[in-house]
Amino acid sequence: MTRALFLFGGFQGHSPDAFAEWARPLLSELGFEVDEITDPNRLEADLTVYDLIVMGWTSSSTHDSLTPLAERRLAEAIGGGTGLAGWHGMTASFRSSLQYCLLTGGSFLSHPGGEAEHVPYSVDIVDRDHPITEGVDSFTVASEQYYMHVDPAVHVLATTTFTGEHFPWIDGVVMPAAYTHRWGRGRVFYFSPGHFLEDVETPHARRLIRQGLVWAARG
Repeated sequence: MTRALFLFGGFQGHSPDAFAEWARPLLSELGFEVDEITDPNRLEADLTVYDLIVMGWTSSSTHDSLTPLAERRLAEAIGGGTGLAGWHGMTASFRSSLQYCLLTGGSFLSHPGGEAEHVPYSVDIVDRDHPITEGVDSFTVASEQYYMHVDPAVHVLATTTFTGEHFPWIDGVVMPAAYTHRWGRGRVFYFSPGHFLEDVETPHARRLIRQGLVWAARG
C-alpha cells in the first residue's frame, strides 16, 4: 500500500475542510493509505515512511514558518524519494521558511484581480508529452490568478497569461500554473488554481491533479 500524509487547515478563506472532503475520495481511488494531520508541527516526525506528502495547508500570515526540525524532516524525506504535491495555497504557506520555498519551487506574491474574486483566465498546457498532462487539454477557470516567484529550475506543464487589466505593467506576463520540481530523489507537483472547489472539479483540472499525485509519489 502506498502511504500518503495529508496536511490541511490554516487560512479558512481557502476552505480547507471542504477541500479535504474533496481530496479524500480522490486519494482513496488512487490507492493511497492516508494519514491526516491539521498541525504543521506534526511534520517534525519521521516523514521518510511516506511515499507522498499532500499539502492542503495555507498560512494565514507571510511571517509563518516551519520549525527548523520540520524543515529538516521535509527536506530529508523529499530528498530521499518522498513526493510532495499540492494546489493553490501550497505556495502561500510558510513563506518565511526559505527551505520550504526551495522545496516547493515557488512562492505566492499576489492575485491581481483581488482576493476570492472569480477572475476568468486560461490554463494553457505547454508540455503535452508529460505523464501528468496526458489526456488534458487547456481549460479555463474563474478564480484567483496567482502571480508568483518561481524557481527557474521547475519544469513548466501549464501556464496562464495576465491581461494587465488589474496591474497594467504585467500585461502579457506568462506565469506557470502547473509545474514539477525535483529535490534530490523526490518529485514535486504543484497546481496554482484552487481557491474555489469548482476550480479542481472540472474534468481537465481533476485529471491533471490526479495524474500529478500519482507522478509525485515514490515509485
